[in-house]
Amino acid sequence: MPNLLRAVTLSCAVVCAGAGSAKAETPITYTDEGRALFSFAVPDFWSVRTGGPREVDDTELNDPRAVARVMGIKPVTDDNVWIGFVSPSGVSSIDGGLRYLQDIDKFLVKDPIVSETVATRIGGLPARVIRGTGTRDRRGINFTATVIDLPRDRVAVAVAVLRDGADPGYVDELNAVFASFRSLQ
Repeated sequence: MPNLLRAVTLSCAVVCAGAGSAKAETPITYTDEGRALFSFAVPDFWSVRTGGPREVDDTELNDPRAVARVMGIKPVTDDNVWIGFVSPSGVSSIDGGLRYLQDIDKFLVKDPIVSETVATRIGGLPARVIRGTGTRDRRGINFTATVIDLPRDRVAVAVAVLRDGADPGYVDELNAVFASFRSLQ
């Protein structure tokens, strides 16, 4: 798995510089209350799944957390790779986005170990990228959590996950999604 982590880290550096070797082809727009916030492009042969705002509940602590509308994408033929985008209402800064991630991290990754945190730009906007490892459903994963500072006091939060056994070739496609990200405000 260390080779996959190195590939993710190296490839994310390519995305942050604005270049990617794969192309994402189908544009998707994230909206909130009828307002277009941002768009990204989905690679061919990936599926899109959306869901409205909801609460997730930690059954051990009876600790509900609000989750904004989620737009998730994954390869049609591989459940080991996915990326989800949210724009939580009331979160207006990168620091706020990082606090939001701390509130929901236990629902995304168990036992996270952060290997790197980088300030960068995505779609021309300030962003913070956190990379690490952990477990999900008792399987090892690599994750990249990203907070992008949008205009008008909003952020986009994206979490990409590659489970153990994922084809490292998907890293290029994930990077193409990040390279296609654009604010619509």
